[in-house]
Amino acid sequence: MSDLEIYFGDNLPVLRRLPADLADLIYIDPPFNTGKAQSRTRLSTVRDEDGDRTGFGGRRYKTVRLGTGKYEDAFDDYPGFIEPRLVEARRILKPNGSLFLHIDYREVHYVKILLDKIFGRASFQNEIIWAYDYGGRSKTRWPAKHDNILWYARDPGDYQFHIEECDRIPYMAPGLVGPEKAARGKAPTDTWWHTIVSPNGKEKTGYPTQKPRGIIDRIVKVHSRPGDLLLDFFAGSGTLGEAAAALGRRCILVDNNPEAMRVMERRFDGVDVAWRGWVSEGRRGGSIPGDLTCAPGVLERKDGMLGAMSGRHDPMSPCRAVDR
Repeated sequence: MSDLEIYFGDNLPVLRRLPADLADLIYIDPPFNTGKAQSRTRLSTVRDEDGDRTGFGGRRYKTVRLGTGKYEDAFDDYPGFIEPRLVEARRILKPNGSLFLHIDYREVHYVKILLDKIFGRASFQNEIIWAYDYGGRSKTRWPAKHDNILWYARDPGDYQFHIEECDRIPYMAPGLVGPEKAARGKAPTDTWWHTIVSPNGKEKTGYPTQKPRGIIDRIVKVHSRPGDLLLDFFAGSGTLGEAAAALGRRCILVDNNPEAMRVMERRFDGVDVAWRGWVSEGRRGGSIPGDLTCAPGVLERKDGMLGAMSGRHDPMSPCRAVDR
């Protein structure tokens, strides 16, 4: 059975059909409610003497537009949208599981109040600040160059925190700590300096809100173990799934944006993926296997029950589409 399952559709019906105490770690990067359409245009350059760009050594290049990814990021009632999904997230977490919610300054205060109510204030462990220095500079206020990541443990007395698995960072003043400590580096604090996904880097997928592997890998390594099950129900470009595959974890991804699914198809080309409610482009035109017809919101096992995956609950057991 595949270690990576991807649902296409509204995440709330999917969450309501997942068993309780299922996931070891949930990371989500929901819409930030910017009030704008989020988009990113993918470009490439090719050598052309009549091109519109000048590169190294005066060589001329032509810009080729590859496509644009876009989704609407505006909600009249953001707490009303996110709250039922957070309630389900707590139910789905294992007793020693953790939730990481990635948000920004616009909604973090409202979301934290919701999470305090759902999980209890004692379950709040950290607000991690991801700081970066890229992009334009406002001339009317301090430029916003950070995101907020809220960490809640389902049980504040029992959760995974394997700091020994964390990457280490350089000392800002290595001369003050000696050569041995300087060579070893130090564990990060709750402020993480890390560049965004480079627009010209190999990691980029073209998805508008893609987050860097360095941030996601750190969360996965410290807050789960190999073989654990991870969940991201705002999957976007699928970074959590890629991190899970690279680090020996299993993963469930959910998204309702066709562009996200197409990006994940490209990203997971050659990977054994169980697609739910989505027929990958490579298999379109042929018959659809039964387990691919399970559109989110209409999931039901043939025997009316969810099965077991590696001795645990399996939300991806063979199922059929049913009318509601």
